[in-house]
Amino acid sequence: MKKRLLIACYLIGAFAFFGLFFPNAGNAGIEVNINIPLPGIVIPGPPAMMVVPGAYVYFTPDVEADLFFYRGYWYRPYQGQWYISLEYNGPWGYAAIESVPHVLINLPRNYRHVRPGYDRLPYGIVKRNWRAWEGKRYWDNCEARDDQVRPHQGHGMGRGMGMGM
Repeated sequence: MKKRLLIACYLIGAFAFFGLFFPNAGNAGIEVNINIPLPGIVIPGPPAMMVVPGAYVYFTPDVEADLFFYRGYWYRPYQGQWYISLEYNGPWGYAAIESVPHVLINLPRNYRHVRPGYDRLPYGIVKRNWRAWEGKRYWDNCEARDDQVRPHQGHGMGRGMGMGM
């Protein structure tokens, strides 16, 4: 009987020790509430995208609302809040400001200004290639490239693809 009581006290002490000194890491500070409707944006099909030079953030030049693709997620600022989704057309979840990547919050005001050498890209091509482009820092040398070489000519995206979506 004393042995069982001693073992129970030992186990309770061990659990208390681990609970106090190794807190639960499951609450990482990201708050997402799924399926929040966002009025004012209707996208009938996959949008054309353009990169924001130096940021590896993609925006939708043909959509009037601010809509960004960054590292596999879609972000949208709306009425002082940020929203996140896995797809351009939702469902949207609330993103706490602390979880929004700083590069999105600090985009230049003129991010929609298109520089020479940057073309509209089909959604599917960006979705397939964003990780490789970022890893190779593909866009860092875009302005230095010969005008004949564009992202849609080679570079894993197929030659001669029309980019005027």
